[in-house]
Amino acid sequence: MSSAAAATRAFGLDRGLPFPLPDLAEADVILLAGSNAAETMPPFTRWLADVAHVWGVDPALIPGPGRSAFELLDALGTPGGARAPLVMGSNVAVSSPAAGRIARRLDALEFLAVCDPVLSETAALADVVLPVAQWAEETGTMTNLEGRVLLRRRAAPPPPGVRTDLEVIAALAGLDAPGDWDPAPERVFGELRRASAGGPADYSGISYARIAAEDGVFWPCPSPDHRGTPRMFLDRFATPDGRARFFPVEHRSAAKDLDTDYPVYPTTGRLLQHYQSGAQTRRVPALREAQPEPFVEVHPDLASACALEGGDRVRVVSRRGQAEGLVRITDTIRADTVFMPFHWGGAGSVQLVTNPALDPVSKMPEFKVCAVRLEAVR
Repeated sequence: MSSAAAATRAFGLDRGLPFPLPDLAEADVILLAGSNAAETMPPFTRWLADVAHVWGVDPALIPGPGRSAFELLDALGTPGGARAPLVMGSNVAVSSPAAGRIARRLDALEFLAVCDPVLSETAALADVVLPVAQWAEETGTMTNLEGRVLLRRRAAPPPPGVRTDLEVIAALAGLDAPGDWDPAPERVFGELRRASAGGPADYSGISYARIAAEDGVFWPCPSPDHRGTPRMFLDRFATPDGRARFFPVEHRSAAKDLDTDYPVYPTTGRLLQHYQSGAQTRRVPALREAQPEPFVEVHPDLASACALEGGDRVRVVSRRGQAEGLVRITDTIRADTVFMPFHWGGAGSVQLVTNPALDPVSKMPEFKVCAVRLEAVR
């Protein structure tokens, strides 16, 4: 809940699911699934006893919170890190800050397996790639940003031999712990209902039938006759006295600010035509034609100072690496800042440049700011 939302009583919009990346500190094998980039959401491991009860296992066997996502990736292949990850739904070779550093960590692994519907840059590095169904090829639920749990029906069956993520996880679980690992989505959702009962993110009153009948149900919903919670904190906040808490934040400059060698700020972002690391959208001809390659937005004054013209190829260089793109001159950006989208890998990957310095609280990397210089590619 942001302070602005609290101040204006715009409650119910700033919500998140409690699914961070846990760290198996002593494990040889770890599952990396696409999710929040750092532990900025309440860790679901707070309710380990409930989860363990549903699964019928000792709570001590379920790992607790550990490293943030970048710290976990940066430890791959090291004595204290995982040696054989299974990556699901995440293109970490492109999406991680200081991507060249993470590529070296992936290369140091003893074994890498990737589950993906396409051959992403991360999948191309894997020893084994397991093709899995895309979102339209499997049934399940999704929770949108307003907290509404929606039912997503399968639109088409996956190709022969292609499994869903649940089928892959169930098959792997059965290798080590034979038992009833039913990958049916509705049954797995039933486990979530039981495990979340009584907790802050209570799904126990939500069922597939009810979602379909009501066009979605808002969590928390603690019982089948509960109407759901379309607006959280409408009457009080989750504090002893029910009042919101505000905390002042002191500004801190970037971990490595501008200097004479690196006098320009780069910032990153997305484009309308592409999504995340671009592993899927770059394969769609119409989207690829609309935005075919990386570019660098440069203010006219900065372009003049660097002897750059629109359409030139420019190299963006930081202390960690370099990325290339075509110059696009625009006066909608500051003269000390360049913009580069993050949808490409290879030489055009802006994540080769970004700084993995972590926020001390959220552990989110400094994706949006560091220090670079521009070099014309002649």
